[in-house]
Order: sequence, then C-alpha cells, then structure tokens
Amino acid sequence: MNSVPVNLLGMPREELEAMFDTLGERPFRARQVMRWIYGRSVLEPALMTDLSIGLREELGATAPMTLPEIGVVRKSVDGTVKWQLNVGQEQAIEMVYIPEPARGTLCVSSQVGCPLNCSFCATGSQGFNRNLTPAEIIGQVLLARRELDVSNGRSPITNVVFMGMGEPLANFRAVVQAANILVDDLGFGLSRRRVTVSTSGLVPQIRRLAKVSNVALAISLHAADDKLREQLVPINRVHPVAELMEACWDYARETNAKSITFEYVLIDGVNDTVDHARRLARLLSNRPASANLIPFNPFPGSAFRRSSPEAIDRFRQVLIDAGIMTVTRRPRGDDIEAACGQLAGRVRNRVQIPLGSRRPGLREESVQL
Repeated sequence: MNSVPVNLLGMPREELEAMFDTLGERPFRARQVMRWIYGRSVLEPALMTDLSIGLREELGATAPMTLPEIGVVRKSVDGTVKWQLNVGQEQAIEMVYIPEPARGTLCVSSQVGCPLNCSFCATGSQGFNRNLTPAEIIGQVLLARRELDVSNGRSPITNVVFMGMGEPLANFRAVVQAANILVDDLGFGLSRRRVTVSTSGLVPQIRRLAKVSNVALAISLHAADDKLREQLVPINRVHPVAELMEACWDYARETNAKSITFEYVLIDGVNDTVDHARRLARLLSNRPASANLIPFNPFPGSAFRRSSPEAIDRFRQVLIDAGIMTVTRRPRGDDIEAACGQLAGRVRNRVQIPLGSRRPGLREESVQL
C-alpha cells in the first residue's frame, strides 16, 4: 500500500475493491471492511477478525480511520441535539439530530461555511472556507450513531438530510460518495427516500445528480418569482426560477421520484402574503411536488422576523386548496440555535467569493463522476 495514509471512511465500494486489488487481495475484502465500519461501527483494523493478521497490520499502519472531534454538545428541551465538531485549523461545523416518535433525522453539513450567502441563513453570513471530505461527511453519521442511545441494537437514525452547513451540490463529488454509502446495502442500508439532498438551485449539479445517485431532492426555494428570489437566494441570478423548475421536473422523471420537496422559509412582510402563496401554487400545481413551510428562525445580525401563525396558516391553506401536499415544519431546537437556518459553526480564514465567479466552493461543477 502507498505510504501516504488513506482514509477508508467515505470511500465507495468500487474504490475499496480497487485498493484491495492493488494489495493482492480479493474484492470481497472490501465488503468485509464495509460491514465492520458501517454495520458494526468498528474503526480499528486490529479488531476486524475475519481479515488476515498481516492485512490488519497494514491497514492499521496506512489507513487510519478517525471521526470528527466533538467540541460542544447542546441539548434542546424538545430532545434535539446539536454537536459542534472541530475540523481543523480552528474551523468547526455543526450537525443536528431531531428525534420524533416514528423516526430520527440527522442533519449533516457538507461545507465549512457556505459560498451562496442566502440572506435568511446564519451559515451564509459566516462566509466560506472549504468543502468537507467524504470521510468528514460520513464521519458525522458514524459519530452521531455512536453518541446516541441505541435500543435493541438498532440505530436511532432513520433519515439523513444534507441540510446542515453548506450547499451540498457545491461539494458534488464528496456528497454523492457519502449519499451512495448511506443507501448501499453494505453501508448504512437506508432507503433512497430516507436520504435527502437539499440545494439552493445549482441546476447543472441537479441534472448530474439524477444520473449518479437516486436520492430524494429538496429545493431551497423561498420565492416563486425571480425578482424576490434573487434578493433571498443570490444564486437565482445564475439559475433563474424557470430553469431551476425545469431541472426539478426532469429529475423527478429520470429518478422516478414521487415528488420533489420545495422548502419555503416564511419571513414576515417579505414572502408570506396570500399573493405569494398563489404564485407558489401556480408553480407547483399538477407537478410531482410537495411544499415544506418553515417559519423563519432568527439569528444574530438578521433583520428578518418570523411570519405570524395566522399568516402561515393562510399561506398553507392556499397551497392545500390548490391540491399541493403541504407541511408546516414545527421549529425544533431553536432554543439552542439548531433550527433550520441557524447553524453557524466556526468559520475562520474566510474565502471571499463574488457571485458568478469561479467560486472555490463550487469547484466541483466541472468534475465528472
């Protein structure tokens, strides 16, 4: 094996098989190692007893597997848990676990900060430093599973959503590798409907995602017209609403998805009127679409306010009357800044990224899988 350390976490099955082939080992060794890592949460090669002693020693010397380091843990009164994880060079990301009676959802981060600077999101206000590696993304899931109480030997994590810090499709290769491991039978074995990638609207990556990973797709929409959406989601200047929606319907068709989820943060006096709701209804009616309404969650420095319960109810009713499956998300973990749009972590040495430039955070656009 090459003397340069290789992190096996997040490595796709095919790459593991190729690696073991270079060691003169049979491909089934990759399957054995994946069962140890993801099935049994064993990260020490010395404990992988169905491997030869020589192979265990070689992996132990050249393929260390480490999880992110926990910095701070905060627990909400509603049971939500938020971890701040150190990822080197004084940088930190955050992940959140949301328990519910019938499921447990883990929200993972894909970048240190975010390059897209959406006006209602605390992460974007922090700036952007770098993409996370597949090992750092998958490491979040393994770490959360280790930290959470497990009953009857079953993981409490039933759903994983890429809705933490960062724009997932701006870190395309790493996110796809991680998502594919989440649904791999030798990985975490989750249903494809239980792994969701959320994007602010990177159209080329949405189209590529349909070809390489059949997971659920969520769109961070927040406005149905270009003028308003450009104020809230600046990437709309590059990929306007009509272009984005066409990519969404193509994704649903190519992946045979029952629906695309459209996330809509409701901000008082900005995008929460009945007229705004009617525009959204026209956009989604008679399409494979559902709406997820999210009351705005405040964060330091933001001038926005959460829409009133009455405005939210009126908005929701317009969509329901139009035949659109609509859910109002109940804020979870907002007392510990763990709710949607509140994750901030710690972002140092920020990279300044003018919109429309060759953004470092979007460098995966040209990568082919």
